[in-house]
Amino acid sequence: MLAQGQSSSAKRGGLTAVNSGLIFLKKKMTEPGNGTFWTKNINEVSSDDDRDAFYVADLGDILKKHLGWLKAFPGVTPFSAIKYNDSRTIVKTLAAIGTGFDCAGETEIQLVQSLGVPPERIIYANPCKQVSQIKYAANNGVQMITFDSEVELMKVARAHSKAKLVLRTATDDSKAVCRLSVKFGATLKTSRLLLEQAKELNIDIIGVSFHMGSGCTDPETFVPAISDACCVFDMGAEIGFNMYLLDIGGGFPGSEDIKLKFEEVTSVIHPALDKYFPSDLGYVASAFTLAVKIIAKKLVLKEQTRCDDEDESSEQTFMYYVNDGVYGSFNCILYDHAHKYYSSSIWGPTCDGLDRIAERCNLPEMQVDDWMLFENRGVYTVASASTFNRFQRSAIYYVMSGPTWQLMQQIQNHDFPPEVEEQDVSTLPVSSAWESGMKQHPEPVLQPALIILK
Repeated sequence: MLAQGQSSSAKRGGLTAVNSGLIFLKKKMTEPGNGTFWTKNINEVSSDDDRDAFYVADLGDILKKHLGWLKAFPGVTPFSAIKYNDSRTIVKTLAAIGTGFDCAGETEIQLVQSLGVPPERIIYANPCKQVSQIKYAANNGVQMITFDSEVELMKVARAHSKAKLVLRTATDDSKAVCRLSVKFGATLKTSRLLLEQAKELNIDIIGVSFHMGSGCTDPETFVPAISDACCVFDMGAEIGFNMYLLDIGGGFPGSEDIKLKFEEVTSVIHPALDKYFPSDLGYVASAFTLAVKIIAKKLVLKEQTRCDDEDESSEQTFMYYVNDGVYGSFNCILYDHAHKYYSSSIWGPTCDGLDRIAERCNLPEMQVDDWMLFENRGVYTVASASTFNRFQRSAIYYVMSGPTWQLMQQIQNHDFPPEVEEQDVSTLPVSSAWESGMKQHPEPVLQPALIILK
């Protein structure tokens, strides 16, 4: 998301940082010392008219999130949803540090298993499935499967008799940005009937799942959802099931600029957690920063504009056209109920009038060939970008600091240093710009120790 209401900006070292995660880079910049990753690379390619938009993905940020989850929920195995970011390098990184995976279908299961993830670390978490894909899960050893209806129960009984089912319950997700219970979830009354039917069919049910919706704004809504889950656990015990898994869906805050903080959510849900819960977008959102280049610019007089809810604060606006848009990395804007912006507008490169990234926002005047950086672009960007109008997806540069690489190797080799388990995760590098022992800048800019081009 670009901004929330009117944005104030502050200049720093050749950068203009807007308090929305949007940073503007002038075509040529000078900074003391060796400069940053961004200044070096933008200056290097500023004369190259063919340079496309690109991401920088900080793998160290993902490890920091992982250690934070382990500290907040000791003994809990985090599961990450592939749908939020299906970059092979990201999935490989998560697999290396021991997370499980929430998969929605056959191709996501294929991706995860191609990286050596064992089936017991995979949950097939789509409540509505094709029979052929249920058979695929059965043939590949994936036993944990979500369901929420009699029809799904009968399909699983026919196609996967060894499945270990997780019953998806409906919740009050009215405080979420994107609501899911209108589509998925069983009521408490239906849950009892499904438990009884599963027992008659000799199908095992091992737990309960629910989802408070993407972008939950009130942590207290977890309380009744967890209470309902406990009721289903009690029903299961009465009927004869040994249920041990509580899956608390996703939608957890994954970046620092979100109003609802991770600690607020954990303080509410922590007592009810059991063995697993998917951490999903909390891991990957802030790891990705997208760089887009301004490819065209237009000055629009006030009488020419036709935007909704137009104010009287400006006689002219600028329209900026960049080399990525809602058919690419900004596809989530179509679904995430983005806020309105003012003064300027940002448009993608396609021929479609819907390809508008921001309606209006307070931006400094930029020029063609300047660059814009959009932080917190790790979710619903890479995974769902298209090649509409034959514009290619943005390349990704993966970065990681030396100490982070060493720590990941220790985790992967099951040699997790005890001193790391006890350390404050805030002391880890917030990005690859910050090696261990360096003073943390309040607004870090990437300066990688290692760049891998995929």
